[in-house]
Amino acid sequence: MAKITTIIDIGSNSMRMVVFKKTSRFGFHLINETKSKVKISQGCYENGGNLQELPMQRAFDALESFVNIAKNLKSRKILCVATSALRDAPNSKIFISKVSKQLKLNIKVIDGEKEAYLGAVAVTNLLSNNSFISIDIGGGSTEFSLVKDKNILHTISLNIGTVRLDELFFKQNKKDEAKSYIIEQLKSLPHEYFKQKDIVGLGGTARALSRAIITYNSYPIDVLHGFSYNYPTNKHIFDKILDTKENKQLKKFDIRKDRFDTIKVGTFIFNTILEYLKVEDVYTSGVGVREGLYLTDILRNSNHKFPSNFNVSVKSLLDRFVDDQKQTSYLGNNISKLFDVLEPIHKIDSSYKKYLIISAKLQQIGVSLNFYKNSEHSANFILNGLNYGFTHQQRVLISTIIKYSKKELPTQTDIQKYKELLPDINIIQWLSYIHSLNKILNSEFLRHPFEYKFENNTLDIISSKEHYIIKRGLKKLRKPVEFELNLVKG
Repeated sequence: MAKITTIIDIGSNSMRMVVFKKTSRFGFHLINETKSKVKISQGCYENGGNLQELPMQRAFDALESFVNIAKNLKSRKILCVATSALRDAPNSKIFISKVSKQLKLNIKVIDGEKEAYLGAVAVTNLLSNNSFISIDIGGGSTEFSLVKDKNILHTISLNIGTVRLDELFFKQNKKDEAKSYIIEQLKSLPHEYFKQKDIVGLGGTARALSRAIITYNSYPIDVLHGFSYNYPTNKHIFDKILDTKENKQLKKFDIRKDRFDTIKVGTFIFNTILEYLKVEDVYTSGVGVREGLYLTDILRNSNHKFPSNFNVSVKSLLDRFVDDQKQTSYLGNNISKLFDVLEPIHKIDSSYKKYLIISAKLQQIGVSLNFYKNSEHSANFILNGLNYGFTHQQRVLISTIIKYSKKELPTQTDIQKYKELLPDINIIQWLSYIHSLNKILNSEFLRHPFEYKFENNTLDIISSKEHYIIKRGLKKLRKPVEFELNLVKG
């Protein structure tokens, strides 16, 4: 597998490229993302599906730039796929041949089910959701997949797309006919789809609508991937967007300028689908076909799945920013022991332990950035760097634990900004305390095998050494509740 790989996705509306760099067997991170709204399918649905000369030239020019970027980033492998526009166009071979001859780039036209599968592979591996329907609205088609317990059970592609419906219906102001057309297409979905009330939205329309909801509701984190919302509660925002008369009205919803021409059609399609399926909650995916294609390549020998308990974001961050893996392992193991031995007094649900372990492993990242205020550097970096496999609540929790690994405990005021995403302050204080205690116990970098015993409201930390620095640190550490803490030589 090449260390640097480029993936290009030629859609009906936009052409996108991502470049990934491997850090270990399954670890990787994004080093470039480029998009060009070439609209290769523009005018084709009004002309028997045939690609038109000007859109094809725009697409060719964009591909030439993409190939230049890939080469200058030292990409050793370029994978290029095309979806609805090229698979539907009778004259697509003209464009494919020109690209092959002049750019030395092979375009693979994938069918709708393959497109849906790639999107589902990306979501199952890079979002934390286990069971859902994925919906990817494109320019020419919409792809659906049904996923249960991280297993992809079914995929289907329907001829519902923003460019297609705009040319066939919306330019003639035939909204009622458009809705009837969408519903007729949706009747092709198997009945199992109607049992699942959670959906994951992929693609530009879903992301633009999530951004609008984030802006409208003053949500505290400006991150799309992993963002979720209740559809019935936020449907009025969809309606407000559909009711806009001018593009400038879209700006208050943080709709980007390059989305003005498709957002209302896309919102109409998404709204119709969500109503038809009686959806409750929508989860946002920042990944799709491109990431799915990359994952099927690197995970080709493991059924397109990461190993259990593996998180690619954690692994990539450790690969890039933490030099001493032995310290990382020690910190994770030791904090697990501290959580367990203190369970009689903290009484926190055991599900929080895994976030403590992750925070312990990632705490050293800040030192790589700047030693001074390294906890704050780690927290801020992690909040935005845990891109894959975490909910927003989990991101904020891990970041908060690290940020407040100090002598003093965090207060309600400290966590006010993210209050809606965090557990009770008592839980936060305990997790931050255990994290701080773990740091102090390794402040001599000895990876010492301490023994722990908690009896009669007293925690004894047993060691064969004196640990002068550690003793002084323990005395300054404020506890969430009163109990005795002794460092005992034995």
